[in-house]
Amino acid sequence: MNALKRIACGLIIALTPMVAWAEVEIEEVRSPGGVEAWLVNEPSIPFVALEIRFKGGASLDAPGKRGAINLMSAILEEGAGEMDAREWAAARDSLAASINFDVHKDALTISARFLTENMDEAAELLRLAMEEPRFDQDALDRVRAQVQSIIQSDANDPDKIAGNTWDRLAWGDHPYGSDSNGTQESVAALTRDDMFEAKARVMARDRLYVSAVGDIDAERLAGLLDSLFAGLPEEGAELPEHVDYTLPGGLTVVPYETPQSVVAFGQRGITRDDPDFFPVFIMMQIMGGGGFNSRLMEEVREKRGLTYGIYAYVAPMDYAELIGGSVASANGRVAQAIEVVRAEWAKLAAEGVTAEELERAKKYLTGAYPLRFDGNARIANILVGLQMEELGVDYIENRNSFVEAVTVEDIKRVAAELIDPEGLHFVVVGAPEGLEETAGN
Repeated sequence: MNALKRIACGLIIALTPMVAWAEVEIEEVRSPGGVEAWLVNEPSIPFVALEIRFKGGASLDAPGKRGAINLMSAILEEGAGEMDAREWAAARDSLAASINFDVHKDALTISARFLTENMDEAAELLRLAMEEPRFDQDALDRVRAQVQSIIQSDANDPDKIAGNTWDRLAWGDHPYGSDSNGTQESVAALTRDDMFEAKARVMARDRLYVSAVGDIDAERLAGLLDSLFAGLPEEGAELPEHVDYTLPGGLTVVPYETPQSVVAFGQRGITRDDPDFFPVFIMMQIMGGGGFNSRLMEEVREKRGLTYGIYAYVAPMDYAELIGGSVASANGRVAQAIEVVRAEWAKLAAEGVTAEELERAKKYLTGAYPLRFDGNARIANILVGLQMEELGVDYIENRNSFVEAVTVEDIKRVAAELIDPEGLHFVVVGAPEGLEETAGN
């Protein structure tokens, strides 16, 4: 890349303007070809952030092809059309553009950043990667080796072992029950043809979400949408079915020689569109979020010194719901840490939270929210997430009022209904002392 262009790109990314969160004006754009997107037009710096999501993500792997979509997404920038990997990367860099592909359980993500003056050329590179990837055999073999190295590393990582074991127990044969990377065997068996099939399964218009923030108006965005997506298939693979949480309370121990044990724990959760989502969200912020202000941090770390860190959260995924958490403690003390977690779970179910705790959580959550809107790229990422959760263009304006409306009584009610001390399941990876496996393995 030309040195001056590289410097200019860095400055533009660093100086990308912050649209005041309360003043974010979202336009809903529909292209002549029927592609929909959310737009925030911010012309003060000639730069555009584009966020693209394909719903389903790694959960759409074909049977027997676990890891195919993850591997495919890692090869999308390894050449497209007439350009091999080096030529495509050189063309991208010459435009001072950034195009990144990634995949998660519920979505394949594309993040593109480019100068307004280079918009058409950068968009054409992105279109080629989405519509005409080469999946050259040498690139496939090279990236496959990288993925297999990650899988091998994860097999020796207590945190990954705990998470993968918990997922397997909780979600079974559902895609959530296995690692998106696949296994050594499944990845080794993947072919070039599998890459084309994986792309067709997930990169389709019937599961597409787009947002754009920066120096682009609705008319130009509409044209860009059709140029980018008109060539994609209309429909992809069938989306996964919902999976109910049925893992009973209990304890699973995975023996592993390490000085401290890693613990993943959880219970059934709540959907994002449930009317009680905000009371539950704030309740879990008080319980296990917010750093040193959380109950679990106070009881497990500050009072007893059993860990350096502990957290808990509510996770409404696309096809399952979970309340989960994690902690690590010395093998000789992990049993006590689990005992404290259970006790705090029972206290929350019986008593809810205090008015002081609720006020402190509200102050943090409402104060921190505007800080998320600190650049075009982050705003674009937020907007596409709101679309996927079907929260509406007025959500940003109203979100803090939803937080403020929650009362102590709301949380006491949902805690009594949802928080289940007997339903907590703990997966412990390590050499814990004083723990024996119980039901639910």
